[in-house]
Amino acid sequence: MTDIRLLAKQAAQAAKKLSLLSSEEKNHALAKMADALANKKQEIISVNLKEVARAKSNGLDSAMLDRLTLTDERINDMVNGIREIIALDDPVGMSRTLGKPPSGIDVKKVRVPLGVICMIYEARPNVTADASALCFKSGNAVILRGGKEALDTSLAIAGVLQGALEAVGLPAAAVTVIPDPDRALMMDLIQQDDLIDLVIPRGGEGLIRFVTDNSKIPVIQHFKGVCHLYVDNEADLDMAEQLLRNGKTQRTGVCNALECVLVNKEIAAEFLPRIAQMAQEKDVKINACKLSVAYFDHATELQDDEFGEEYLSLELAVRVVNDFDQALQHIDEFGSQHTEVICTQNSAKAELFQRSVDASVVMANASSRFSDGGQLGLGAEIGIATTKLHAYGPMGLESLTTEKYVVTGQGEVRS
Repeated sequence: MTDIRLLAKQAAQAAKKLSLLSSEEKNHALAKMADALANKKQEIISVNLKEVARAKSNGLDSAMLDRLTLTDERINDMVNGIREIIALDDPVGMSRTLGKPPSGIDVKKVRVPLGVICMIYEARPNVTADASALCFKSGNAVILRGGKEALDTSLAIAGVLQGALEAVGLPAAAVTVIPDPDRALMMDLIQQDDLIDLVIPRGGEGLIRFVTDNSKIPVIQHFKGVCHLYVDNEADLDMAEQLLRNGKTQRTGVCNALECVLVNKEIAAEFLPRIAQMAQEKDVKINACKLSVAYFDHATELQDDEFGEEYLSLELAVRVVNDFDQALQHIDEFGSQHTEVICTQNSAKAELFQRSVDASVVMANASSRFSDGGQLGLGAEIGIATTKLHAYGPMGLESLTTEKYVVTGQGEVRS
């Protein structure tokens, strides 16, 4: 049986070594990791094909299958994500001076790694590479516990990364994959609060609630992505349609896909037929409020308290709102603090929306699909926090560090 305590100790020992590496040393190792992934691409895909076939035969749903599947393009994205992380500034060691208090001591705050980060995720093998690279660049060791559907692929990716680390003289335990999907081991893992510093679960709401309810270690929470597009009465409707099409249909099984469009009543008669046309073209199932349901063929009517679903499929909720304030009220009631979008040509209204909406990413006239660490300039993200401690929104390198006080004196003593 897998010894979770031993794996956590080995990761903690590796983290101490990583915390002392220079940026140049980390970037050199990351380059080796990226090259190794590129060179072993076909071997990884071969393992993944078998897992996808097995998952299909076991009835895994389409959204999960999409997340599980690796292609040449997706592995290239993983490789490029690591190379983008190399180019990013290393937050470790960054400092800010707080000045000198009356005692004369010099006080700074310096960014340091968190230590050991535990990632718990479902059918997302790309997380193995993304999380490993981000944790490594920020000086942290990572323990990865993937779902059983992606276990073989995750182990294959981790094996490639570990080989690259060992080739440059660094401990393989810096990247650890739990090799057994037994749920009891996950429970054991999230009790190791003296060795693991942070848990980041990525997956369905059930997984995240289980981890949150049972972990002794601080947890970054992201329960679901119920993302809205509000089409204002001063919107450019061509732009609004483009944002809707991209946000809903480009890729449906992701947390930054749109799940609901709110339409100001003043432009509803003009814009709702556009939504209906898109739904027909893209085979999108519509769930509409009583004011909009007549615009759609075969739509399901929703009552006012039936919104807030995360569909993760070609399915969309539509609601006509009286005005800007009702749009804000709807988002406050049904949003999940993930990503919210307004389409409007009124810059003052756009700014007020961005200030008023409580979400980790708030956009004006841009697709919700940009709510992603790579798209926002962070490099590959390790997760999205929809709670506010200690991070909020897509988490990049800086979110994987904290600050400690560094005090320098010349013999001062407190009186």
